[in-house]
Amino acid sequence: METLQPETQPTQPTQPIPEIPAQERTDWKRFLLDLLETVGLAVILFLVINTLSARVRVDGFSMLPTLQDGEFVLVNKLAYRIGSPARGDIIVFRSTTVADLDLVKRVIGLPGDKVEVRNGKVMLNGQALSEAYINAAPNYSGAWNVPNGYLFVLGDNRNDSSDSHQWGFLPQQNIIGKALLIYWPPPDWAMIDHTKIVVAAP
Repeated sequence: METLQPETQPTQPTQPIPEIPAQERTDWKRFLLDLLETVGLAVILFLVINTLSARVRVDGFSMLPTLQDGEFVLVNKLAYRIGSPARGDIIVFRSTTVADLDLVKRVIGLPGDKVEVRNGKVMLNGQALSEAYINAAPNYSGAWNVPNGYLFVLGDNRNDSSDSHQWGFLPQQNIIGKALLIYWPPPDWAMIDHTKIVVAAP
């Protein structure tokens, strides 16, 4: 009796799985390590820079002619951790009236000062100030005694500025830092002049 043998498939020679050369594996590990180090360093630099400084955009015209609408300003956040505000400093601070709003103004009065505005002049402790940096003489009047822990701040564009003459004194704890320089747009690049406030000549 004839029997049929099952047909057998010819065996295919098995292909060896190519091994990744040790040098190539080392190169990939080195690349990943370098990438992680770069990302880590970038994160650290970002945190350090944001701890030491802030960048704010000037919106509006309250600081004309010193600062223009749309300019970007670099702010030193450490300035008043190692020092105190001075009259004439241009500072950035959190608004006392609007949440999540940062403002930029000039320090006029320190704790204990008496500030008075009359006849188009700002008076500090009874002495008229010489203010070449303002846009125009103020057309309002009033008198304020600055309490401890607070500042009296005004915009250089006196008649188009929401500042201490409207909403009162600025708590020093609201200060973010001291404006350092205008860094954008490039044609406006300049260090910010913190004019010391001086009494007008008699």
